Amino acid sequence: MAPQPKTAKGKTGGDTKAAATTKSAPDSKKRVVKPGGKDRKAVTKALDAKKKLAKGKFTLHKKKIRTSVHFYRPSTLKQTRAPRYPRKAVPKRNKLDAFAVIKHPLTTESAMKKIEDTNTLVFIVDVRSNKHQIKSAVKKLYNIEIAKVNTLITPLHTKKAYVRLAADCDALDVANRIGII
Repeated sequence: MAPQPKTAKGKTGGDTKAAATTKSAPDSKKRVVKPGGKDRKAVTKALDAKKKLAKGKFTLHKKKIRTSVHFYRPSTLKQTRAPRYPRKAVPKRNKLDAFAVIKHPLTTESAMKKIEDTNTLVFIVDVRSNKHQIKSAVKKLYNIEIAKVNTLITPLHTKKAYVRLAADCDALDVANRIGII
């Protein structure tokens, strides 16, 4: 069929109306593209082009603000370990428990003076123990509140701990209960 000549807007012809109805018939049958079909690539390409047309040719890219002159590799995902079997059959026993930390209380005259004057008990403790361990050990063994702990290592390479009790605890009563006096 030969192409129909276009008519002006104001003029209407009998042929053009008939041609318009016959022309619209093939348009109503649009080709439906299946998601798994051959034309999928073409459709995605066309959609991509459409997006780019809408956006424009030149787009502004934001520059990353760098606060340091050094480049470090990015931190990667570090997943927590989930071993298939334990590497140790039994967990290691804590050798510095409360009984190992405190060896014995000191009963010298200077230690007695400390008990009477400054509300302080004196203990010989394990050399490897720290102030936190000493504090928790005394608290556990004698059920008393502690203000602070001072330590020193003697010339005989033993650690001495001066345990200052809280104001509400009396060192003389605790010493009697322990059996120092």
